[in-house]
Amino acid sequence: MSPVLSDAQRIDWLRLIRSENVGPRTFRHLVNHTGSASAALKALPDLARRGGAARSGRICSEDEARREIAAARAMGVSLVAPGEHGYPARLTTIDDAPPLLAIRGQADALMRPMIAIVGSRNASAAGIKFTQTLTTDLAVAGFAIVSGLARGIDHAAHRASVASGTVAVLAGGHAQIYPPEHEPLLQAIVSGPGGAISEMPLMHAPRARDFPRRNRLIAGAAVGVVIVEAAERSGSLITARMAAEQGREVFAVPGSPLDPRAAGTNGLLKQGATLVTSAIDIINAVDPILERPLKGLFEEPEAPASEPDNPDRSRIVALLGPSPVSMDDLIRLSGASASAVRIVLLELELAGRLERHGGGLVSLL
Repeated sequence: MSPVLSDAQRIDWLRLIRSENVGPRTFRHLVNHTGSASAALKALPDLARRGGAARSGRICSEDEARREIAAARAMGVSLVAPGEHGYPARLTTIDDAPPLLAIRGQADALMRPMIAIVGSRNASAAGIKFTQTLTTDLAVAGFAIVSGLARGIDHAAHRASVASGTVAVLAGGHAQIYPPEHEPLLQAIVSGPGGAISEMPLMHAPRARDFPRRNRLIAGAAVGVVIVEAAERSGSLITARMAAEQGREVFAVPGSPLDPRAAGTNGLLKQGATLVTSAIDIINAVDPILERPLKGLFEEPEAPASEPDNPDRSRIVALLGPSPVSMDDLIRLSGASASAVRIVLLELELAGRLERHGGGLVSLL
């Protein structure tokens, strides 16, 4: 696993991930390409220029990074990297794992095997009761429960596992809790054996687009995701889709075909999700998975690659458009090496010209 970061490295990592047009995937590609976060920060302006940016994107300053770290410490929040204590082991395996995770509460809770439980905000009484029973039984079996601190099913899952250890994944920063009425619940979680995590800056107020980002962390931290209730168009179904893309087990609780809150879960069952009527259904499915060794994406950096020449760069950019395309197709059609394609995509992303989609697809903005 990754070594513990020095204070200087942590500042560089924070500066890089807080810089404009740098997301988790871009962060990893930059560090792999340049060798370190410090070198990546120096390379940002030139890479963005080669990607077609009219101006260099904003780079987070050292003073900004130091202020964020100091403010986090004042709240009892630590910024941890993959491989450090408190960073959920399974989260390191997803391709857009946060380089730094802001954690609050008991770091030990974040190192336990987790089951995610999510569902409808407008939950039924039956759904809440089943969630409480399921959560209690999973906690007795040794699992930490992870959810999104939302109303309804999320709230029921957290509340039923406050005493045993639950993990809240925040859409905003630790100083901007949503919904605000759940601040007492969050305080109970972090004061007990549980914890809370966020990839956002401390004062970041959550926006609509931040909730799918949060959902990928819920799925990524868990060995399996249970959907208790979900309408046909539901954020919980986004979590289920992300879980499937990440190779996680997807579980669904059946419901009445007359209840629209069960339409999404019943649909998941038709698509092959594992049916759940008790905790033993989940335990039997995940026990063999827990025995397999984990391989985090931050463990083996790629070898530094040579810069693509201008003809390669031109061919790769010409193949991109508004329709998503895979990296494999770009390599095959351009005749360029995989490393050349990765660098060109990195340059375009830093210039704000590239959009990444699920399944490793990319398109030109």
